[in-house]
Amino acid sequence: MNILIGRTWKNFDRLPSGGFILCPNHLTEIDPLVVGHAVYSSGRLPRWLTKDSLFKVPVLGSALRATGQIPVSRKSSSAAQSLDAAKKVLEAGGVIVIYPEGTLTRDPDLWPMVGRTGAARLALQTGAPVVPMAHWGDQELFPRYAKKMYPFPRKHVTVTVGEQVQLDDLRTGPRTRTVLQEATSRIMASITELQAELRDETPPENLWNPSEHGQTTTGRDFDVPKPPND
Repeated sequence: MNILIGRTWKNFDRLPSGGFILCPNHLTEIDPLVVGHAVYSSGRLPRWLTKDSLFKVPVLGSALRATGQIPVSRKSSSAAQSLDAAKKVLEAGGVIVIYPEGTLTRDPDLWPMVGRTGAARLALQTGAPVVPMAHWGDQELFPRYAKKMYPFPRKHVTVTVGEQVQLDDLRTGPRTRTVLQEATSRIMASITELQAELRDETPPENLWNPSEHGQTTTGRDFDVPKPPND
């Protein structure tokens, strides 16, 4: 990664010393390498909730298992087991990385889109702090869903860490759908604000919602209309 990119890490002193949930934006398939590089360079070992299909890929799957990554299925009850595994990492003072968007952003201008509730659910269940993160520049090295890298000229990536997302008022009481959505909205707002600072641009007033634009929420061909019963 040092060979591929120039780098600027900002505000990494905001990372807690104990266990925490790190929530970055999701620009491109190379994001985990960039985020992992940044977090590892700060002296912490990150672990991801990773879609289980990646564990079936030769070599990659072995690497994921060897480094303690956590498989999760989007469409199965095994997701609860994944959250239990994540809790153990947090209780041991580890770092869990969750992309709240759940997949690469579908926003045409690469702004964060609406989030899913997994990160909020884990945060409210465990009491672990949620730390937002934003990065910008890695999409030039490996554009969203590209088939190859563009290493020349050498790209520069900036990664910044935000203040912990305030969720204390949501941690007591039942974890209703409304509560989870509110927590998720706060997480995504923090990430968007960080990315706006990196880009020195004004973000859209409303986060991109794939369902409102007839886009699928999984897969590379996200502009293919969803089936009527999906």
